[in-house]
Amino acid sequence: MAIKHFLQFSDFTLDEFEYLIERTRIIKRKFKNYEPHHTLLDRTLVMVFEKNSTRTRLSFEAGMHQLGGAAIYLNTRDSQLGRGEPVEDAAQVISRMCDIIMIRTFGQDIIDRFAKHSRVPVINGLTNEHHPCQVLADVFTYIEHRGSIAGKTVAWVGDANNMLYSWLQAAQVFGFHVNVSTPKRYEIDPSLVSQDNINYTVFANPADACAGADLVTTDVWTSMGYEEENAARLKAFAGWIVDGEKMKRAHPDALFMHCLPAHRGEEVAAEVIDGPQSVVWDEAENRLHVQKALLEYLVLGKLN
Repeated sequence: MAIKHFLQFSDFTLDEFEYLIERTRIIKRKFKNYEPHHTLLDRTLVMVFEKNSTRTRLSFEAGMHQLGGAAIYLNTRDSQLGRGEPVEDAAQVISRMCDIIMIRTFGQDIIDRFAKHSRVPVINGLTNEHHPCQVLADVFTYIEHRGSIAGKTVAWVGDANNMLYSWLQAAQVFGFHVNVSTPKRYEIDPSLVSQDNINYTVFANPADACAGADLVTTDVWTSMGYEEENAARLKAFAGWIVDGEKMKRAHPDALFMHCLPAHRGEEVAAEVIDGPQSVVWDEAENRLHVQKALLEYLVLGKLN
């Protein structure tokens, strides 16, 4: 099978995602029933981290072990990448010693260059521009709780960050709509959105974006790499907290999601994230299951 990478959400077709969702259901059921599922026996995943992580490292590392393989952690501070080794050279070497690679880094250009010179599949574990694995877990979580996401409305309240750009790509693939509300000066970057994407609407008022939504989601106001802007962001985003009043504007059956870590009292009120509409813990756990399906697919292709 030709090498296939997962660098942004739009890299896969709807058919591929539907396969992954069904495969995730099978893998999760086996996990819950303590049934061994060792489809990647003797295969090796290398995880390259340039950004801090909890859920990404845990889910990929545990997932690869549960599939019967091995996972190797590389931090750029402790490897030659941190001493100036070219990304292209690192890709050539690392990809000759493993079966699949996951990278969590800053610029999307870094992972694009790495994949171009890799002999094995590369997965985007997070970049400044995209977070496809998280949104795949989010979409699966919605389907698990409410059924098909096609035709539904997702409300995004907060920063125009990597999560939003992956949500916008997912909307095109799955056929749902995203209501977007960001403060001034933190709007969508048009260069990161496909010109033919008509699956979103921008709202100046975050409460209006939540009106009738089937899912309300947000993220921290200051992502990794933007810490120097924290004070300015706290001021600019003051009205964008997802609180009980905004959730009341959503559909009565609406879910709330957050990719975590969360700051209660900033981007989300405790009453929401800890409330009955929140599925953040299922969402976090599902990173494990969807990524196991993703690892399996990229290494082995579709299985019967």
